[in-house]
Amino acid sequence: MPHLLEGYMAIISYGLGGLGLIYALILALKLKTKSRGNEKMSTLSDYIYHGALTFLNKQYVALVIFAIVVALILGGLGWWLEDFPTYMWLSYLVGALLSGLAGNIGMRIATSSNARAAEAVTINMKQGLKVAFSSGAVMGMSVVGFGVLGISVFYFLGADTQLLFGFGFGASSIALFARVGGGIYTKAADVGADLVGKVEEGIPEDDPRNPAAIADNVGDNVGDVAGMGADLFESYTNSIISAMALAGIVAGNGLLLPAGYLEVTTVLPLLLAGIGILASILGSFVVGAGKAKNVHLSLNLGVLLASILMAVFSFGSIYYLIGYKMTETLYLFGALISGLLVGIVIGLSTEYFTSYDYSPTKSIAYASQTGHATNIIRGISVGMISTWIPVVSVIAGILVSYALAGLYGIALAAVGMLSTLGITLAVDCFGPVADNAAGIAEMAEMGNDIREKAEALDAVGNTTAAIGKGFAIGSAALTALALFANYQEQIGEVNFDVTNPTVMAGLLIGGLLPFVFTALTLNSVGQAAEKMISEVRRQFSEFPGILKGEEDPDYESCIDISTAAALQKMVLPSVLAVVVPILVGLYSPSALGGLLAGAIVTGFLLAIYLANSGGAWDNAKKYIEAGNFGGKGSEAHDAAVTGDTVGDPFKDTSGPSLNILIKLMSIVSVVFVPVFLQIGG
Repeated sequence: MPHLLEGYMAIISYGLGGLGLIYALILALKLKTKSRGNEKMSTLSDYIYHGALTFLNKQYVALVIFAIVVALILGGLGWWLEDFPTYMWLSYLVGALLSGLAGNIGMRIATSSNARAAEAVTINMKQGLKVAFSSGAVMGMSVVGFGVLGISVFYFLGADTQLLFGFGFGASSIALFARVGGGIYTKAADVGADLVGKVEEGIPEDDPRNPAAIADNVGDNVGDVAGMGADLFESYTNSIISAMALAGIVAGNGLLLPAGYLEVTTVLPLLLAGIGILASILGSFVVGAGKAKNVHLSLNLGVLLASILMAVFSFGSIYYLIGYKMTETLYLFGALISGLLVGIVIGLSTEYFTSYDYSPTKSIAYASQTGHATNIIRGISVGMISTWIPVVSVIAGILVSYALAGLYGIALAAVGMLSTLGITLAVDCFGPVADNAAGIAEMAEMGNDIREKAEALDAVGNTTAAIGKGFAIGSAALTALALFANYQEQIGEVNFDVTNPTVMAGLLIGGLLPFVFTALTLNSVGQAAEKMISEVRRQFSEFPGILKGEEDPDYESCIDISTAAALQKMVLPSVLAVVVPILVGLYSPSALGGLLAGAIVTGFLLAIYLANSGGAWDNAKKYIEAGNFGGKGSEAHDAAVTGDTVGDPFKDTSGPSLNILIKLMSIVSVVFVPVFLQIGG
């Protein structure tokens, strides 16, 4: 790449990354002008805000200690090993910092916008949609802005793609802690609030008499906002980094372009990510515009427009950068679009299997009429069968992108899938804000009409959140495969033949890890929920005035239970993802290759199953609450609540954490390759 063009690329990348952050700031300032409603609504919102912030501050203490220890290890390796990047420790810390910061910003905006969204619903649904979506867009634009800017700084200042793996390592390690910790927090509170409040006492969800109600609403933000923000930040940045690193492999083996275009293919993923920011901003203008009354349609139109603009802008950019070569342009563009299309297919599949507008979720509601067991059985089967469309679509994406552009094409497909993350994450985070708005409408006694409108937004939010998880999980498979290719290239001539006993041992260990990880996280939620249930029962028993509305429950004790459980239980699963690959790699690099392959296969399938079954159980409950099969208070509703409580940790703790797990293990393996080679030597 000519020096002048490289300078232009740097300016464009900085500019587009900065544009995302500026747009996020504009939206945040605009949201602050919206009314928070009456004093009771503001008080409830403040409870949620401070509860979420208290948890995050305590969580960050543990994360800072972990990050410093890892940075010191990386710094020592840089001093000891000649092939280890000297400033890997710095890129790791910056990646960790931005990962946590993106989630923190999103959480602050979401918890200050929930009452505003509830108040906006009193005007009409369209206004509520705009407020909830705008708060999600602050998160989305912060994630993509920080991602593009952070990668740009390290690449254009050092032009070392190996250094970028440290950035991705930092993002992934913090994301896993945030996702697991936030997921344990939110689901412990949710399960406790539902089983005691709704099933045993028959009071509505988010009733102010429920001691776990505030902890439940806090959890929606620390899990589905702060955790999701850090999660998708690492997904986004690792897809870009893996593609940039693979560009050297592609140019070296002549699969794509002449060697003179190495710089172009290296920087192209970063440029395409920046273009995605612009497309997402333009797409966001469609959401809530015009006279459209269908909330889901309005959100989908925004994502669709962003995807179309991304395709148009990226084609022109690729065509220009590679010197107006149409054949090569079509190869690269085809690989990119294959990922974008796979993402759309996964999104539509997730919507079909989790929305109560379609038969799979309705079938769970129907099965609830005959009891709790039939609800659980049907939900499990729906989750399992829902894996086939994402798997087939990812297989198609892999085969098409590889045929067009080799291993680099697979990495480019992952970039394509997440290219419009700015708006898809906004749609995702719309869900928790709408959920909190519905909770505030209930607790502030705003009336049935407002509550029903807020619940309608919440029901759409459940589906959009499930779609967001589908995007993250689908991209994880492609990104992990690209990272695996980077590992294989760096490790050199290593036998990955499955007939090799060492490789097979690694394969089985890798296949086992997602199950162990899921067991640990589900058990953590269960143990914390047991304490929450006991506390809520205690308060109802010792203070009968709570249920009569004569005295206030002790919200703080429930918040403390969720906080303590999350901080204690998040450590083991998260450390496991870092330590096991290193130990296996020190024993045998070929065994580690098998481990990564096994983890990708089982982790991908298990994540889809858990996320979709949980989303379907949740919306089956809402379908019954809408007046079907007996409505609220019926036996079918009781069974659906049980299914929802089982599905909660599936979809909000274990499922979404698995996609981080497989990428974190992959990037840890890439970062520590020089150590494996040194020990092996």
